[in-house]
Amino acid sequence: MNYKSLIILISFMLLMPFSAGAQEIIKKGEALNLERCIEIALKMQPNIIAASSTVNINESRIGQAKSNYYPQVNWSSSYSRIKPASSSSSSSSGTSNGTLGRTSGSFDQYSAGFNVSQTIYDFGKTPTQVKIQNLNLDSSRSDLRNTTDQIILAVKQAYYGVVQAKYNVLVAEDTVKQTQQQLEQAKGFFTVGTKPKFDVTKAEVDLSNAKLNLIKNENAFRVSKVNLNIIMGIPDAPEYTLDENISFVKYEITLEDALAKAYENRPDLKSIVSRRQASESSVDLAKTGYYPVLTGNAAYSWSGEKFPLEHGWDVGAALSFPIFSGFLTKYQVQEAKANLDVLKANEESLKQTVFLEVQEAYLTLRAAEEAIPTAKLGVEQAKENLEIANGRYAAGVGNPIEVTDAEVGLANARTFYIQILYADKIAQASLEKAMGIAVQARQ
Repeated sequence: MNYKSLIILISFMLLMPFSAGAQEIIKKGEALNLERCIEIALKMQPNIIAASSTVNINESRIGQAKSNYYPQVNWSSSYSRIKPASSSSSSSSGTSNGTLGRTSGSFDQYSAGFNVSQTIYDFGKTPTQVKIQNLNLDSSRSDLRNTTDQIILAVKQAYYGVVQAKYNVLVAEDTVKQTQQQLEQAKGFFTVGTKPKFDVTKAEVDLSNAKLNLIKNENAFRVSKVNLNIIMGIPDAPEYTLDENISFVKYEITLEDALAKAYENRPDLKSIVSRRQASESSVDLAKTGYYPVLTGNAAYSWSGEKFPLEHGWDVGAALSFPIFSGFLTKYQVQEAKANLDVLKANEESLKQTVFLEVQEAYLTLRAAEEAIPTAKLGVEQAKENLEIANGRYAAGVGNPIEVTDAEVGLANARTFYIQILYADKIAQASLEKAMGIAVQARQ
């Protein structure tokens, strides 16, 4: 899916949220996978809605800029009741002139007409304004895609955070079961007199600690789901379940290819390039303040004191040439050039940021991939160690401290393995975001 198709999809989705808002976006008890969570976020996330509306704003501004290509037509009409000021001189003159004789009374005045004006030539001012707005539209579209990429990354982070929290709950539940069994075993040995009371109290303490750890992980799981709901834009979502698959799949790409994709696809980089091009055109636009504007106009009007009104018309052209404006144009050009310098510097800074983000995500991904086999082996070894410790304790040659250490070692190994799997998934998502291919990667 390319980003233009994504914009069309988002625009279509934005026509639906208010009608679909009365319905449940998520059905109670629904099982969600990662794709479904991203789909919901693209539809409901306020940041995406705002970015899409900004695209619509810039589309409208193009039409506004083009309006100067067309004639401007205005209609006006007026009515006035007029009583001229009278003077003693005019009263004493005794003239019979109709106009002068009317000065002592009031009369009606009607007028109506329309006026047409058309810019004939403005030395590129209007085309430059249209070009700037088109570049601003390109920038806002890239901003929408960048916002979409950020939301996709945030959903992936939150989604895998929930999965990780759920696995941690399972590990904590298993630890509680193991310590419960150890307590039952210690009580049995103590009852027959083969083990001291210390083993029982030690097992009870271990069980309490395991239960406290379970409570902590269950709370972390609930908090992670709240976070996912917020990221999806549905804080009041009903209860649902997640696909808990977090298996390892190696991500094949070289650092050189990742950097090349980033410079080619990053939407924030494309956005700032469009803004820089618009700023370059703004310098040209500011310079048009030095140039004249040639306009044509035509008018047809009716006026008089009573109906039918007298009518008339006029046609002409006007050339307006700025002679002196208090150095306004000079400083507008200086401002435009300074803004251009700012954007050029920001563009270079962003390129360096892109380089850093790709490097960090790539190195983190490779480190996670290298650690996964070792972490998996550590889980197997911890399981074997716990079996040995339990066997020694059951045979009467071990002690509860060995068993506790083995249980803690297994729990830590499993938790670390889950953390590495989570880190691998997040590193993949971060690298896709850094390369600007988060949208394409959804296919």
